[in-house]
Amino acid sequence: MKILGEQTLSSIIGDIYDCALSPEGWSGVMTRVAETIDAAYTTIALTSLSDSRGRFAAHSPWDVARLQTLQDYDLEEIPGLKAAVVGDIDQPVPTLSVVTETELERSAFFQDWAKPQGLREGCTTKFVHTPDRIGLFSCTTWADRPRITDEEQQFLALLSPHLRRASLIGDLLDQSRVTASLYRDALDSLAVPVILTGADGVILHANAQANDILAAQMPLRSRNGIVQAQTPLIANALLEAISAGARSENFMGSRGIGLPISIPGQPAAVAYVLPLCEGTARAIFRPACAAIFISTTTSAAPPPEDVLITLYDLTPAEARVILQIGRGLTGSRCAAVLNITENTLKTHLSRIFAKTDTTRQADIVKLIATIGSPLMPQHRVQDAKSGYKRISTRDLQR
Repeated sequence: MKILGEQTLSSIIGDIYDCALSPEGWSGVMTRVAETIDAAYTTIALTSLSDSRGRFAAHSPWDVARLQTLQDYDLEEIPGLKAAVVGDIDQPVPTLSVVTETELERSAFFQDWAKPQGLREGCTTKFVHTPDRIGLFSCTTWADRPRITDEEQQFLALLSPHLRRASLIGDLLDQSRVTASLYRDALDSLAVPVILTGADGVILHANAQANDILAAQMPLRSRNGIVQAQTPLIANALLEAISAGARSENFMGSRGIGLPISIPGQPAAVAYVLPLCEGTARAIFRPACAAIFISTTTSAAPPPEDVLITLYDLTPAEARVILQIGRGLTGSRCAAVLNITENTLKTHLSRIFAKTDTTRQADIVKLIATIGSPLMPQHRVQDAKSGYKRISTRDLQR
């Protein structure tokens, strides 16, 4: 055995934890362990107890066909194996600590499997034993070398807790990857365009339908990898909604918020920004923070109050005022409908003018027309002088 120092042990442990993220590295770790204790080969396996399905398995270089024939032997037929399986966790169990040399050599397993390959004894360590998992780590020695020493057993025992942590982390990540893959496959099968973004609007995943939209650059596009709407007003509101939703779902609620994203001459389109909340199934899409669902049906239009609140940072009370004024109501009539005083209305209006960069109630009527018409069927709006008129579609640019 090579002299085991802290540097060697630390290096191997580092490689073990690398395997949590890169499972293909387990074979290299098994090779390093075999070389360190002068073993013929080493193996590691994590198995599900419910269905005996292997979660993962790896070994140092050896005859694969020979290793597969180990499955033909029952637990009782491999000397020393049962003692390791039913024994304590992190406790290496050498074969010759359970049976004598004579008993080992007389066993069918030794005669038929180990001896023809020039092997002697094994040493098995149980590194995982949970209600649904068992993990075994085994080393097998050459026939021409001495029995496994106490120092070698101590080395294997020191590795065991790290093998457990790394393998269980890797197993969890593998399950998450499978689940995430299933979720993404489900997204890709949807007829509705879906885009997953980070907190800064960077596109992390787009299903086939969303890719078609991005390729056509309408009603959304990608600019330097960041999702963009076609007008500055909506583009800023979209990125702000994504950023705020990533910080806290309280901004828009767990149901998300809708924004108009079409311009005149295009079919009506709405982008629903949904926060990918922690603690829900949506969190499987991490690191994505928001999902954008795109609807091109006018029936999917969001409540206009939500749009106004998002676009102009209005309070709910201010949003209600702007909608009533936008419908052509006079100030006194608006106050009566909302059951507020005219002084309160004036306070709301002064704040609305500042937030929307308008100066008169007529400007608000125009503003509501430009925001609402791409989303919903044309509305009849009462005009103080001419009664009712149709709202025409206008550009969303300010």
